Amino acid sequence: MDSDAQILWNDVLDLLEGEDIPASTLAMIKSCEAAGLDEGVLVIRTNLGFAQRKIVEQTPIIERCLATAAFQPMRLEVDLTKSKGETVTPTTSVTQEELAQLTRQTSDARSESYPNQVDMTKPVEADPLTLPGVDIPEADSKLTFDRFVAGEENMMAFDAAKQVANGENKNYNMLFIYGKSGLGKTHLLRAIQNYIHHNDPKRTCIYRTAADFIQDYARAMNDKAISVRAALRQSYQSVDVLIIDDIQNMRTAAGSIRFFFDTFNFLMAHGKQIVLAADRSPSQLGMGESKFDERDTSRMDSGVTVRIQVPDYELKLNLITAFYERMKQDAKEQHIPGLDATIDENLLKIMAERSGTNIRVIEGYVQSCLMLAHQREVSGKQLTRDDVVHIAQQKWPTGQHIITVDQIQKSVEAFYDIAHEDLIGSKRNKELMEPRHVAIWLTRSLTDNTLADIGKKFGGRSHATVKHSIAWVDELSKKDRIFVDRVESLQDSITDST
Repeated sequence: MDSDAQILWNDVLDLLEGEDIPASTLAMIKSCEAAGLDEGVLVIRTNLGFAQRKIVEQTPIIERCLATAAFQPMRLEVDLTKSKGETVTPTTSVTQEELAQLTRQTSDARSESYPNQVDMTKPVEADPLTLPGVDIPEADSKLTFDRFVAGEENMMAFDAAKQVANGENKNYNMLFIYGKSGLGKTHLLRAIQNYIHHNDPKRTCIYRTAADFIQDYARAMNDKAISVRAALRQSYQSVDVLIIDDIQNMRTAAGSIRFFFDTFNFLMAHGKQIVLAADRSPSQLGMGESKFDERDTSRMDSGVTVRIQVPDYELKLNLITAFYERMKQDAKEQHIPGLDATIDENLLKIMAERSGTNIRVIEGYVQSCLMLAHQREVSGKQLTRDDVVHIAQQKWPTGQHIITVDQIQKSVEAFYDIAHEDLIGSKRNKELMEPRHVAIWLTRSLTDNTLADIGKKFGGRSHATVKHSIAWVDELSKKDRIFVDRVESLQDSITDST
């Protein structure tokens, strides 16, 4: 190594300490070696693709410090090296100007596709690593393991996510978390991301929703520059931990699915970590008009698959208590007015009894009650039982708790992707038998209809036929865990939508 290059690089690193650069990025810069100094160009070397890209983004600041240290204008080059002496790709393949242009294109495309989308993320101290030309949202600083309320319904997923975050247990690769919307899947995924950024910034971790992933792929494939496609592939294959949320939204995007599983196979073969989340189990992702084939779903189910279930009363009480205490604490620390009231412990229990199962809605419910409690205290009164019951009725109207046969049939038809005429008709195709039996079983479980009434709603079937369907589901449930997951997911989706 050129000693002059190393001496100059050490001076630059000292100067960079005084610059406004995120800690994780500065650590990556310091990990680089000085590789050469020639005619006004300092060459540094890294073996991490993401570090190379991140350092390129800081080039103006680094070159300013470089000019100060050298007492003359200097240019920086960053080489990507797989091993000592083996340079793979210079940073000139994608210039800083191209990176900025690609980022603008991504931002504009997202605004067009999701004009009403609200960015709920908040910055954390550790700056997340950025794919070339891809706008990666930062992690939400409140979505941490410490702020996750664990109970029997989500404990397995909670423990598995922590194992992935600390990187010690390689048996948790891959990790697939599923459950209906609003139960905390995204919180766990973001907690993994937060933990790694704060505690192990040398591990490159990115979080993407399926919609983001599809957009990344589509934009790169529509770009005429081959370097853009190559950069996207290299960047996704350079991560240590890849997190994809709501992967069920990739079901109809065949090209994105192929690109994802190319990335999947590469990362798994190189010992990298993959975490996926969905509103259904891996086997259910391949049902209906899905582009996921059996090979895809089996690969997603090849690691640790855990389900988050709806919270019972005990977990809801713990959630409500935790939300209540944290809102008051956050309000005090951040000087937020209107959230400093006191809610009696008995009222918290009533709130748990009256609340639904969607954790996001429960959090909003607690905030509404806390704000009303503040208003009551200002006027010299106290929050009452009637107050919390009234707010609960607004969040979860009682009139919507009545489930109809029509709702069940529509849910089953959508889930299995079959027509209404086929569900209630006389065809006995093998692919129609399960949805028909399940629809009848759910109708018996979720409504007060008699067996005769159910038979009439399903094409005039007899009492004995309806009993056979119920028995068929009960018997298969004893032997087939995947089938049980399908039925429970369907039942959850029906009860959650009412």
